[in-house]
Amino acid sequence: MDSFFASVEVLDDPSLAGRPVIVGGAGARGVVASCTYEARAFGIHSAMPSVEARRRCPHAVFLAGRFARYVEMSERLHGVLRRFSPVVEGIALDEAFVDVGGARRLLGPPPQVAREIRDAVHQDLQMECGVGVARTKLLAKLASRAAKPLVTPEGPRPGPGVVVVLPTEELSFLHPMPVRALWGVGPATARRLDALGVTTIGELARIPEETLCRSVGAANGHQLALLARGEDPRRVEANRDAKSVGHEETFATDIAGHDGLHRHVVRMADAVGTRLREAHLAGRTITVKVRYGDRTTITRSHTVGAPLDSPRALAAVTGALLDGVDVSPGIRLLGVSVSGLVDTDTTARQLSFEDDEVLPARPGISFGPTRPGDTGGLELAPAASSARQLAWHEVEAAVSAIRARYGNASVGPAALVGRHGLAVKQRGDTQWGPSAPGPVGGPDGD
Repeated sequence: MDSFFASVEVLDDPSLAGRPVIVGGAGARGVVASCTYEARAFGIHSAMPSVEARRRCPHAVFLAGRFARYVEMSERLHGVLRRFSPVVEGIALDEAFVDVGGARRLLGPPPQVAREIRDAVHQDLQMECGVGVARTKLLAKLASRAAKPLVTPEGPRPGPGVVVVLPTEELSFLHPMPVRALWGVGPATARRLDALGVTTIGELARIPEETLCRSVGAANGHQLALLARGEDPRRVEANRDAKSVGHEETFATDIAGHDGLHRHVVRMADAVGTRLREAHLAGRTITVKVRYGDRTTITRSHTVGAPLDSPRALAAVTGALLDGVDVSPGIRLLGVSVSGLVDTDTTARQLSFEDDEVLPARPGISFGPTRPGDTGGLELAPAASSARQLAWHEVEAAVSAIRARYGNASVGPAALVGRHGLAVKQRGDTQWGPSAPGPVGGPDGD
């Protein structure tokens, strides 16, 4: 989609048409999520710090974003795409792969299908998109970028809309592009490739694979060598399983001290547990991500014996992991995620005959007296009795039922109640950095 989030805002408020509109976090630590082509004429792009975007275009319209609205429009987009093929793989709210190989007799050749998709999106969503047609996912993605409108000082100029890369033209299309266009080439890999004198994909293709593997690692080197030759064996996966579920949040000011972070741990564990339950998933590996004020980032993980989806249990594990992290320098970002996912509808839960199941113990969350164990450094405590476990299970089931009917903000952990009510974390809030001057995410910032 063309400037998806910003285009949704213009669609809902036509007075914004033709103006530089920026969606993202407007605070000092915010970043640009999306912007109109009028804003791009000032050199603004996604992931740019909002402070820099405001400096380049002081008269731009900054909008905090409405994640739920973007999800709604994304679902409508995918509905349009599924009319052309059941094999649709979403890779972002505004982007998807569509395998139309099996629809040629019904719909015609892929270039014709691409034009019809573009017309259908325009008709049903009143929005524009770029469509790339190619033999592989990589080339189709790059072709869709080439189909976008052009940015000029005089304003945006329409792009081709549809770009087709024929098999005989793949390398001539791919090789002049910068190496950063490839999947797997981030800043660190780009620096290593630059040390080899590699700036374009064509130059990368001429590097011996053994040299590439020594420079960027065996797995990454092999993958990049394939992509540089135009080889991408990955198929379009219509029902790709989620690998993890998580939330993270950047604070407007660094938080030093575990007490100040406790509410944020509870908020994120509650949000992750809620999403897991809504998706009928549970996971065994819980990970905490911490980013300091100097942007140094560390992670800590723990794998439990049985999959968890309980917000209370996730908060306990997360809190115990965080207790082992030095937070005195000040925490800029905190994240909580769960991986090793299983489907709770098809996975049997192992019941215990003894009260020897364990959960991490941490200040403020009591599960009984602590005892040492082989737990990766975590102090563990015996779990509650079977009756108490059942009672908590029933409580959390009731909370899930209430939220399903009245919304996630209708009920939640008491730790999240402040002067302004219950402040649960909603999916998408502070998605692109904070806008408020104080710590974002706590009920009152106190």
